[in-house]
Amino acid sequence: MNNPVYFSAPGCVCAAGLNAAELWHAVTHAHQNGIVPVRTAAGDQFFAARVPDSALENANGRYNMHIIRLEEAALKQIATDIELAMERYGAQRVGVCVGSCDNGSEFSLANHRVYFEQGEFPETYELEMQGADYVATFVQELYHMQGPVLAFSTACSSSAGAIIKAAELIQCGAADAVVAGGVDIASDTVLKGFNSLEAISPVPTNPFSKNRRGISLGDGAAFFVLSKEPLHTSSAAVVLAGYGESADAHHMTAPDPQGIGATAAMKQALQDAGISAHDIDYVNLHGTGTKFNDAMEAEALKNVFGGRAVPCSSTKSITGHTLGAAGALEAAICYETLVQNENADTVCLPQQVWDGQTDSALPPINIVDSAFACSTINKKPSYCMSNSFAFGGSNVALILHKKN
Repeated sequence: MNNPVYFSAPGCVCAAGLNAAELWHAVTHAHQNGIVPVRTAAGDQFFAARVPDSALENANGRYNMHIIRLEEAALKQIATDIELAMERYGAQRVGVCVGSCDNGSEFSLANHRVYFEQGEFPETYELEMQGADYVATFVQELYHMQGPVLAFSTACSSSAGAIIKAAELIQCGAADAVVAGGVDIASDTVLKGFNSLEAISPVPTNPFSKNRRGISLGDGAAFFVLSKEPLHTSSAAVVLAGYGESADAHHMTAPDPQGIGATAAMKQALQDAGISAHDIDYVNLHGTGTKFNDAMEAEALKNVFGGRAVPCSSTKSITGHTLGAAGALEAAICYETLVQNENADTVCLPQQVWDGQTDSALPPINIVDSAFACSTINKKPSYCMSNSFAFGGSNVALILHKKN
């Protein structure tokens, strides 16, 4: 990228941590205790990483849904940066880009149940509750931005795509700053939908293991203020150094087994950043724990990094798979990886929780886990790559860089 875009510190909420500091502690201490048994309204039980409503305040939006309460909790953590961007650039120059998959399922299910029982919807029900745009409209209404307001719903790459579009809006001059990120929930609809695909693990997810059995879903929200210059000159200068996107459209739900689209996205990101694969210090894997996704991503890593044992981990083993929020949440983890190691005596990388049973059918992966010796790393992380690979073959790779 000729003109890199700057990240503010992230605001984030998930079952592994209600802010960036708690999340960083969880991923560096391998705490998987956020993934617990949950029961749907229909009585089905799954392992998932839900954020309890008791941890959230009522939303200030028009609809007090769980997804909006989760979103506002993350936004409040960057409210000062949002206000600073508004003061510096003006409301017309600040935009919004939000990725999500859930369209008000909390209200939708309850109100449709009334409709089926009584023949009509409650008077309080409005179709906008199910609008894919509301998660973005809510941010605009809450902070009164007047720049572009965009919503993205490309499954698990949604918020990674939102970050890219935010950068493009800034680079093309359509905005000077953008509130960008994503929010999603492990709703009953989502849990039952993934279960119908036989994709949910009956135990907490176990990525890249020969014993892996699928996904553990989770709630999540993560947001940044992206801007054309650092909002705080005294803070760490973390930039979006490069990005890549591809659409292989191999299958509606299954990835291309050769990882062609994922490979293309990662290589494009490297080219955009003007660096080689050797420069990447850490990769946050998409790593869902399903048989086909993990096999595909292992192939893609081999295609891009060759025999180099770049440190990698799937933090979904700790946060759960937060769907449309995953790209932004994992970008937040990469941000913390760069910033937290800046003044540390010993490099500390995000860990993955798994049983350590390598799948011999996959190309070797240098997984950061509790047995990984960070003391062997003699260089502080400067470039982190974050992968997001979605249904339908929507592939995104982001590269975050800590500038000196």
